[in-house]
Parts: sequence; C-alpha cells; structure tokens
Amino acid sequence: MAACWAARKFQHGARAEAWQFLGSDYLEQHDLTSEDVSQAAWWVDESGRRERGHRAVGRALEAGGGLRRVAGRLMLVPPVSWLAAGVYRLVVRWRYRLPGGTPACKVDATRPTRT
Repeated sequence: MAACWAARKFQHGARAEAWQFLGSDYLEQHDLTSEDVSQAAWWVDESGRRERGHRAVGRALEAGGGLRRVAGRLMLVPPVSWLAAGVYRLVVRWRYRLPGGTPACKVDATRPTRT
C-alpha cells in the first residue's frame, strides 16, 4: 500500500513497486533478498545507490516533490534522522495493526533486522 501511495506522488520518472511484484531476478540484480525487502522499505535509484528503512522513506518523500521533498531531506540529516529511525522501527514492528495492515504484514520478531 505504501508503494502505491508513493508512486502516485513521484515526479521526474521515479516509480515505486511492491517487492512482491519485482521478482527474484530484479532482487538479485540489486543484491537484495526476499527477506531483506519483506523486513524494510528499500530505495534503489538509477545509479544503483540503495537506501533502507527510514532513509528509503526519506528518498521516496524527496521524489514526491513539494513539501514532501522538504520532509524527505529532513529525514536524511541528523538529528531528525535519528528520530525518524526510531519512528520507522516502531512502525515496522506494529505495521500489521495500522490501517490496511494484515497479519501478513507482521515481521517475525525472531528474525534479525538490519538497519
């Protein structure tokens, strides 16, 4: 759902795709696994730069332009980025309880997460 929302806001040719629709070839091409993308949001730009978690959300907001661009840039610089990282971890932990979330959105607490 987040990828669909982001894609409607992007400017300048950026696009968002839910990881379930990317396929293993695309993930391998960007050195990602299905476990990586099921646990966190990822941003991969045309140069191959990868961002994970709150930094991926910040890049997506930047791509949306307008006030979202300002919010995205703030999410990428300390001390706002420190706060954004904590908020992101909370959202990931409880995302299955958010509107539109399902039990399938729950990340197994026993799996390690990388930030």
